[in-house]
Amino acid sequence: MFETVKYLIGSTGASGFGSKSTGEDVTAAAPDLRSITAIITGATSGIGAETARVLAMRGARLVLPARSLKAAEETRARITGEFPGAEIIVLPLDLSSLSSVGCFVFRFLALNLPLNLLINNAGKFSYEHAVSEDGVEVTFATNYLGHFLLTKLLLNKMAETARETGIEGRIVNVSSSIHGWFFGDCLGYLDQMTRKKAAYDATRAYALSKLANVLHTKELTQRLEQMDANVTANCVHPGIVRTRLTRDREGLVTDLAFFLASKLLKTIPQAAATTCYVATHPRLEGVSGKYFADCNEVSPSSSASSPHEAARLPDRTWFGLEPPLSSDKPADEM
Repeated sequence: MFETVKYLIGSTGASGFGSKSTGEDVTAAAPDLRSITAIITGATSGIGAETARVLAMRGARLVLPARSLKAAEETRARITGEFPGAEIIVLPLDLSSLSSVGCFVFRFLALNLPLNLLINNAGKFSYEHAVSEDGVEVTFATNYLGHFLLTKLLLNKMAETARETGIEGRIVNVSSSIHGWFFGDCLGYLDQMTRKKAAYDATRAYALSKLANVLHTKELTQRLEQMDANVTANCVHPGIVRTRLTRDREGLVTDLAFFLASKLLKTIPQAAATTCYVATHPRLEGVSGKYFADCNEVSPSSSASSPHEAARLPDRTWFGLEPPLSSDKPADEM
């Protein structure tokens, strides 16, 4: 109850920020990001678009991967209209396709740009059962597996950039408090769900994918330490906000539910704050493997704290499907 009251009034935590802080508020301590190159997935709308806008305002060079190049170009036009000097590169990427992830990384590396910041923000909530081209349930494939492979293929570039520039690299995985709704055998349930051996539960599938994001962060932190890379990895819960994630369920019931919950909802600028804080704030230098909400470190669910699950999940995510880095696939097929 006390935590709910703090949330509603926007009480600040140890960081000096809280639920009412915005992306612009939390980046004021890092106003000049002109030396930073950032990749932000899911930046064509909602939280991702606001994150991109704020980082561009602070001077960062942005790479925006998108399944819809038209939507990405519109995002670029909006940002450059507000900040004419912003440098924004658009590249095709469908996170539900491992081959598309490989093609994106090939194209990005061919640009010979540094990479300081990777924000794995894109999210999907599939209301109906669907399987990706790689044979994986599509919510899990998009929210976790695509980001897992994207990060894996870019890790050496981030470590190299940090070593050459002396600037700490940061990876931010956007999860959700809903990750705590999943209990049980992650891989067993994923297999049953993918093969339709169990009734499809859209919310549980989403919760599983978000739990995997947190587990990935834990495992990734250990990997970075083994590499002796000057790169951190942290996970965030942006808060409750109405975005395009609910676009398949627009209507009276959805509208009524969001109206009744309106006091708990964040604005888009507020929802982008935790991502922006973890990505840029000087206070978090050297901080890795943590989970943040309302711009403050909090504890994830007990399932997300399991070292057994954290080590087990990446080991079993179909490394055999990992594509070579090539650009053979035309952009219009991605």
